[in-house]
Amino acid sequence: MGYAVTVQPTPNPDALKFVLSVPVKMTDSAIFRSPADAAAVPLAAGLLALEGVSELYFSGKFITVTRAGASDWDQLEREVKAVILKNIPSHNPDFDVTVNKAGGGVPLSGELARINAILDSTIRPALQRDGGDLEVVSLEANTLTISYQGACGCCPHAAMGTLFAIQNILKDQYSPDIVVEMA
Repeated sequence: MGYAVTVQPTPNPDALKFVLSVPVKMTDSAIFRSPADAAAVPLAAGLLALEGVSELYFSGKFITVTRAGASDWDQLEREVKAVILKNIPSHNPDFDVTVNKAGGGVPLSGELARINAILDSTIRPALQRDGGDLEVVSLEANTLTISYQGACGCCPHAAMGTLFAIQNILKDQYSPDIVVEMA
């Protein structure tokens, strides 16, 4: 079977989205930030072993790769593609990684479930198109704390425009008193 990998830019200059012709994660998503995180997933381990790779985000048929510092994207892109093509034939997209599961792996109930449903229908599709996502960390009083993932994790737009948009949507669809902040 031939495998295809295309590369898409993200709004974050330090992240690229590698779109594959086959799934890399069948359900949920996963984040890898260290070799220990990736020990059970050879594809992730191989990518994190590349000099200049600081974080991986696996979801559906894409992997978002975040680079460290000023690593050369042209060289790093070639190396990432080579590791993907080498490892994808034996990769299991049904891998279970509960520690690095985006969203924390904890089922949400009540108000957090309601907030997540709003985010699922409004914000998350756009973030995922750009190679990222967000995790709802906590809700205390009227303050919702979120954590960005993938390309959104260190994106300059996430701290300003996206956070403001999330807050406005939740003010409209959840509570006019809610305040959204980053973890």
